[in-house]
Amino acid sequence: MIIRLSVPLRQALARLSLPILIAAAFGLMLLGKADTLMIERLRMSVADTLAPVYQVMAEPVSAAHRLAAELRAMIDLRAENARLREENERLRSWQAAALRLEGENTVLRQYVGMIPEPHTGTIAARVVAETGGVYARSVLLFTGGQPGIVKGMVALDERGFVGRISEVGARSARVLLATDINSRIPVLLEGSDSRAMMLGTNGRRPRLAHWPEGVRPQAGQRVVTSSHVGAFPPGLPVGEVVEREGGGFEIELFAQLDRLEFVRLYDFGMRGILPPEVVSRPEPPRRRP
Repeated sequence: MIIRLSVPLRQALARLSLPILIAAAFGLMLLGKADTLMIERLRMSVADTLAPVYQVMAEPVSAAHRLAAELRAMIDLRAENARLREENERLRSWQAAALRLEGENTVLRQYVGMIPEPHTGTIAARVVAETGGVYARSVLLFTGGQPGIVKGMVALDERGFVGRISEVGARSARVLLATDINSRIPVLLEGSDSRAMMLGTNGRRPRLAHWPEGVRPQAGQRVVTSSHVGAFPPGLPVGEVVEREGGGFEIELFAQLDRLEFVRLYDFGMRGILPPEVVSRPEPPRRRP
C-alpha cells in the first residue's frame, strides 16, 4: 500500500519542483527590490567578514612586491655606482690631460710672447619668459640688478651657445637667440678651419651660409664660434652641421633652447663696445650655398 502511494507522490513532486523554484526566485527578486537596505547590509556584512581574510592573503604578496622593488633598487644603485666610478676615472684622466695641456700652453705663450686674452667674467641668470616683440625668438632674463651686464655679452647653457644680450634693463635683460632671423653669428667649421656664418631663420635650426669656395661642409661636422670682427671669443661650442633634404646646410644646436632655465652670461672683455648691429654684421659673402 505504501509503495503504491509513493509513486504518485514522486510524480506530483517532480511536476511541482519547477514552479516552486521559479516562485522562490521571484520571491527573492521581490525581496531584494522591496528591502535594498537589508540586502546592502547583508552584502557589507559578508565583505566585512572576508576583508581580514583578504588582508592576510594579500600581505605575503605585498611583501614580495616590496622585496622585489628593493632588489631592483639595489641592482640599479650598483649599476649607477659603477657608472659613476667609471665616469670619475674618465674625468680624472681628462683633468690630467687638461693640466698637462695648460702647462704646455703657458710655456708656449711665454715662448712666443703672446698677448694674454682679456679677463672673462661670468654671471648666472634665470630665464623667466619667452618674449616676442621686435625679436621673434628671444628670452627674458631676471638679472636682479646685477652689475656688469651689457649688450653683446654671450649667453650659454650647460651645452653650448644660446645667443647674445640684445637689450638690458634695470633688473632684466633680453637674449636674442641664435635661431632668431636677426641673429648673425660668425662660426668656424672644425676640421677644415673654414669660416662661415650662422643665420637665424626663426625655425628650430639656424642656417649655415657664406663658407669659402672649394669647401663643402660635412654632415656631423662640429661648429664653434669664430673671433672674426672681434664680436665673439673663438671656440665656443655651437652645434653640428645637418644637411637639408632640399639642399643646403643647417646647424643642430647643442643648446636646448626649448628648455632653458638658467643661462651663463660671459663678458670676454668687450664690455659692449660693439653695438648689436656691428656684432651681428656678417663677413663679405664668398659663396652662397
